[in-house]
Amino acid sequence: MSVSIRLSRLSAVALLLAGVTLSAQAADAVKLQMYYPIAVGGKISHTVEGLVADFEKLHPNISIQPVYTGDYATTVTKALTAFRGGNAPQIAVIGDIEAYSLIDAGAILPVSDLANDQAGKAWIDGFYPAFIRKIQGKVWGIPFQRSTVVLYWNKQAFQQAGLNGDTPPANWQQVVDFGQKLVIRDGNAVKQWGIEIPSTPIGYWTFQGIAATNGSHLDNGKGTAVTFNTPANVEALTWLTDLAQKYQVSPKGAITWSTTPQDFIDGKTAMMVTTTGNLTTVRENAKFPFGVAMLPEKAQRGSPTGGGNLYLFNGTSPAQQQAAVTFMRWLSSPEQAARWSIATGYVATSPAAWETATMKEYAAKVPQATVAREQLKYSQPELSTYNSVQIQELLNRAVEAAVTQGKTPAQALESAQKQADRLLQRYQ
Repeated sequence: MSVSIRLSRLSAVALLLAGVTLSAQAADAVKLQMYYPIAVGGKISHTVEGLVADFEKLHPNISIQPVYTGDYATTVTKALTAFRGGNAPQIAVIGDIEAYSLIDAGAILPVSDLANDQAGKAWIDGFYPAFIRKIQGKVWGIPFQRSTVVLYWNKQAFQQAGLNGDTPPANWQQVVDFGQKLVIRDGNAVKQWGIEIPSTPIGYWTFQGIAATNGSHLDNGKGTAVTFNTPANVEALTWLTDLAQKYQVSPKGAITWSTTPQDFIDGKTAMMVTTTGNLTTVRENAKFPFGVAMLPEKAQRGSPTGGGNLYLFNGTSPAQQQAAVTFMRWLSSPEQAARWSIATGYVATSPAAWETATMKEYAAKVPQATVAREQLKYSQPELSTYNSVQIQELLNRAVEAAVTQGKTPAQALESAQKQADRLLQRYQ
């Protein structure tokens, strides 16, 4: 037998053995499913898939399948339904506000119990404290796509109205004063509003931002009670309603969350209040210079935090738990947190992420991105209770009832308070 034939056979055997090894590795790969709160397709899904692909290259023994599940409310509903049916995902990105309800259902595991060595504790301690919610002395969710409520303003519109394009309104009164100068009418039609603050379908979050700047909170911080009907909250909802009804600087009726950024980009409103998570969309589509500022204050600076955490679901095997924590640690590492922030506009979740070269370069180029980070020192946790979906919906309906003139702000908040008290009674 010739040397070349023997070499060929040896090569064939080597390839066969390599194939068997690779097949065994693929068969032994720990498989994880991750629910993610967006619709299928679009730029965000490409970013998610890119992150997953890069992780799998580094960890070929772990396979991750992203499942796009709609908005936050739909995602938590689907995740809990799957959990109760014995088919839960191993990981899900769900709103920080859902922690109490997920714990109450027995659906999630505390990540801090699985990352309890020195390195794990250092990892969890490395996030901004404003993004960490401890319940029962444990950390259940890892900050991922986190945000605050901020003000965007059109610098060009300000200049055309005789205002300083580099100076946003600092307080509630200036919002009204600036807004009245910014409204542009064409007969009975309005071509440009002064400001849009979304009031549906998640009016509770933007309302909490206004309430926070009036020195107020919406819950007791323990998940067991709400404080909707305080004088400070009634004053905040009255002001929100007055922007349209009394001062006529904002559209009357309910303002939709999803259309507000496009209205700003299209020049239909000179200012808007929305999530910092819309920064990249505005930056890529606005044809005018714009600024981002902390929310205008009444009694103080303030904003709720918002956005989603990475949760580890109960019912996962020990191997899946270990793989899931490995993925969470990689995804929230400074380099990947910076990458995610730049791609989406969400706040990079740790000081270390802001110290990476890519984030420093981005912050120098897009200084608007630093506003949400600076606002964290004034921020409060987003409204979160047991029975969270129902409680949030009560406040959503109260905000919508007030801005549509169905009830006075005091009536709307009093009604929501009474219904919430009944829902939360068994936890008190």
